[in-house]
Amino acid sequence: MTRTAIQLYTLRELNEPLPDLLARVGEAGFDGVEFAGLGDADPAAVADALDDAGLEAAAAHVPIGELEDDPGRVAREYHRLGCEWVVVPYLEAAHFESREAATRTARRLDELAARMEGHSTSLGYHNHDHEFASVDGETGFEIFLSESEVEIELDIGWAVAAGADPRSLLRSLGDRVPLVHVKDTHDGEPVELGDGDVDLTACVDTAKEVGADWLVYEHDNPADPLASLAHGAERLRELNG
Repeated sequence: MTRTAIQLYTLRELNEPLPDLLARVGEAGFDGVEFAGLGDADPAAVADALDDAGLEAAAAHVPIGELEDDPGRVAREYHRLGCEWVVVPYLEAAHFESREAATRTARRLDELAARMEGHSTSLGYHNHDHEFASVDGETGFEIFLSESEVEIELDIGWAVAAGADPRSLLRSLGDRVPLVHVKDTHDGEPVELGDGDVDLTACVDTAKEVGADWLVYEHDNPADPLASLAHGAERLRELNG
């Protein structure tokens, strides 16, 4: 069975110490977490909290500037938590608005991936919707994918919001997509799993078929983060069953 995690950005409004959030995630029944920064938390305390909650560190979202400035420091910090995956969570639309821009972005991320690999850390890229803008009969994302070898954390919610077919994307990416963001959207806005336009069952089944290691729940703007945590864990268990 594919492991499940939650992107901790979902819980950012709870304003609780990171170890306390990890305890909540463990109680909800997830297998792991995806970090969105550590804030002022002591990495040793975070590592202990992961162990206490029975959680693994699936990955960490880290801004590209931080990764490029000091990849070794980032790698060491997250290795202390047993985390060997870092993901660039966002690049602005300008990075995909033309063939030239998408190609430059591909080269940049490939170079960064090689630097991270030198520190025994794997790099991924997480999409939003703007990467799918039309460029010369293709999308900026398609051009980027064809020019790059970097692995992808496919966000199926944002893909649907952009009018793309996430199942087709998953199949075309194959073993290049070890992490999948399981998100639901309605008219481009984030909603709880099952309340939107995403065929979650089909997408999760396809993610498992192509061998994704992690299904990562995320809600960008939950009205009630604790209720979203519980509902996301329950729905992901059902979908993953």
